[in-house]
Amino acid sequence: MAVSVATVAAKLDHAVLKPQLTDADLKAAADMCRERGVGCLCVRPADVAAAARLLSGSKVVVASVVGFPHGSHRSDVKAFEAARAIADGACELDMVMNVGAFLSGHTGLVRADIAAVVAEAKAAEEPVLVKVILETCLLTLDQVAAASLIAEEAGADYDKTSTGIAAHGATPEAVVTMLETVGGRLGVKASGGIRTWADAVRYIEMGCGRIGVGDAPAILDSRPGGD
Repeated sequence: MAVSVATVAAKLDHAVLKPQLTDADLKAAADMCRERGVGCLCVRPADVAAAARLLSGSKVVVASVVGFPHGSHRSDVKAFEAARAIADGACELDMVMNVGAFLSGHTGLVRADIAAVVAEAKAAEEPVLVKVILETCLLTLDQVAAASLIAEEAGADYDKTSTGIAAHGATPEAVVTMLETVGGRLGVKASGGIRTWADAVRYIEMGCGRIGVGDAPAILDSRPGGD
C-alpha cells in the first residue's frame, strides 16, 4: 500500500538550525509546517520561544537541539539548556551524545550525560521526548549498537543517527543496526542526507518513527504522481 503524503509529513522533523537563518526564515518554516502537516519543527535553542508562539494552536510540536552540534558540552550545561528549552515551549529535545567520551570508553559518563537531560524532560509538567543523536558516521556498527543501548539505559525515547553536519548522515546499515538493537523499545530517527520522497519512505518502511530533514517541502513535493 502506498504511503500517503499526510503520513510522511507527520513523521518529518523539519530542522531550522543553520547559523545564518533569520527570524523571517523561522516564521516561513513554522508557517510551512502548519500548512503542510509536518509533525515537528526542530530549532536552535534561542528560537524555541518564538517557534512555540508561531505554532501555538497547531498540531506541530517544537523540538530544541541540546549540546548541538558536537555534544561536548558539560552535562550540567546540557541539563540547563534542556530545562530552558522546555520552559520556552519545547516538547522534544534532540541532544547530541558526547561522541568523544564514548570513543574514549567513558560509557558511564555518556550514560550520565544523557540521563541528566532525560531527568529534565521527566520533570516537565507535560511529556517531553528525548532523542539522542549518535552521529553514526563517526562510529562502527558495533559502536552504533553499543551507543544505542546506552541511550536506552539512560532513559531516552529515541536514538537518532545524525546532526546533519558531519561527513554524512543516515545510512540503511546504521538504521538497521539501531532498529535491531532497540527497535520496539525506543524509537529510531533517521536524519541527515534525506532529501527525497523515496529516501523518507525507505526509512519509514524500515521502521523509523521520525525522519529528520532540512527541506520538508522538497520531500513532500517529490512524491511520484503528486498528491
